[in-house]
Amino acid sequence: MTLEALQTQLLPAILDEVPFDGWTDRCLAHAAKLAGLTQVDLLRAFPGGAIDVLAYWNRALDRSAADAIAASPELKVREKITLGVRTRLEAAAPHKEAVRRGLGLLALPGHAATGARLLAGTMNALWYAAGDRATDFNYYTKRGLLAGVYLATLLYWLDDDSEGSAATWAFLDKRIADAMRLPTLVAPLRAGVKTLLTPPFLRRQAPGPV
Repeated sequence: MTLEALQTQLLPAILDEVPFDGWTDRCLAHAAKLAGLTQVDLLRAFPGGAIDVLAYWNRALDRSAADAIAASPELKVREKITLGVRTRLEAAAPHKEAVRRGLGLLALPGHAATGARLLAGTMNALWYAAGDRATDFNYYTKRGLLAGVYLATLLYWLDDDSEGSAATWAFLDKRIADAMRLPTLVAPLRAGVKTLLTPPFLRRQAPGPV
């Protein structure tokens, strides 16, 4: 069996077990047994244990979001980003408790760097799928803003019991709208800072009277 096939077979079994045993070695071992696989198969698929599973699941969710965006090229950038975040959460919805416990694991000091790296990868995947190819300061601004929106929406979604997560989607729309307005508000400040940091002799001088 290929590595990808092993990972694909193990992931749903593990996600089903997490609510009972958490992201633990015991959970992974039991899930492998239920999936008809051996501990050798488990070690081959996810040698780093639960963190490797979380990273694999995270990338799978990123792909689902990117695919949804790619299938809707007619949407505006804002709509593509909203679709990507919503698709990602909907794909994870059957395993909310696994998401909740996964956040707890990634918040631990030993795994915080991995959590930050996964978040950065998700933000980049969403913006890239939406057509963003920025390489200047906007690259970091856009991803930083979206990270704030995504994390706030994720936490709201975890406790949302509204029908069809309607309250979460309304919350997401408002956060996206707020984030899209922020660059416009910040632009004058950024220009002012740039002017202050530019030596006087390099600033463009207005032409004097002739």
